Amino acid sequence: MVSRIVLVCLACAAAVVAAGCGESGDADGSLVAAFHPLAYAMRQVAPAGTEVVDLTPPGAEPHDLELSARDVERLRDAALVVYAGGGFQPTVEDAVRSRDGRSLDVLGEVELLDGDGSEPDPHVWLDPLRYGQIARSIAAALGRPKAADAFATRLVQLDRVLARGLAHCERREIVTSHAAFAYLADRYDLEQVPLVGVSPEAEPDPRDIERLIDEVGRTGATTVFFEPLVSSRLAETVAREAGVSTAVLDPLEGLTSEQEESGGDYFSVMRQNLAALRAALGCT
Repeated sequence: MVSRIVLVCLACAAAVVAAGCGESGDADGSLVAAFHPLAYAMRQVAPAGTEVVDLTPPGAEPHDLELSARDVERLRDAALVVYAGGGFQPTVEDAVRSRDGRSLDVLGEVELLDGDGSEPDPHVWLDPLRYGQIARSIAAALGRPKAADAFATRLVQLDRVLARGLAHCERREIVTSHAAFAYLADRYDLEQVPLVGVSPEAEPDPRDIERLIDEVGRTGATTVFFEPLVSSRLAETVAREAGVSTAVLDPLEGLTSEQEESGGDYFSVMRQNLAALRAALGCT
């Protein structure tokens, strides 16, 4: 009987998500993700029935997230917190630094690309293959490395669909409201032409706007893309003055309430992105 008790306690101590066993008894067994793509990946690889908390509510811009007292408590007590560092969500990074439990910065798990020449682009999940690496890192942190296999396979299949859909296009330049698409562009041989840098809050002055209008004309673009969670005002201004259209290209930082209600997920939104890109780029 004694040896059986010892074995049970050792198993509890070894499990990353276990609650109330071993020396990490302050963890409540829940898993916390800073925003939607990380929460979605975590749900694909976590044990069935495990609570996964997404700190960023539907329809909220994750860059602007302010943590409530309840959020800070969840971060402190979680068995594992998954987040993106590098200043993407400063309040989350501050809270992570003050906790004792295990945390995973997904930007440390993949090769990063420059977003606008001054700082890395954190939107690594827009490349399905890098997103698969993130899922595998989360699964490994949970002590379940094989749990990511099925999800990673689906992402490889999605990558093939995107590659075929963007292989033969009249244009390769995508004009975006901010520099959030470096990984998408890199994976599918596109050229990102952002109106502003990695931070979507940047406000160009009138001279910059004139330059942007000229840049749209130079590329021969027919579309300026804006994002569902960020104001479309700049994109609409540049598109109107350049005589081109606007369309949505979703960086998948989070789902809108409407997308959640309609059952949207990473795969459906990426396919919508593909359709928007094919129309804008004249793909066959």
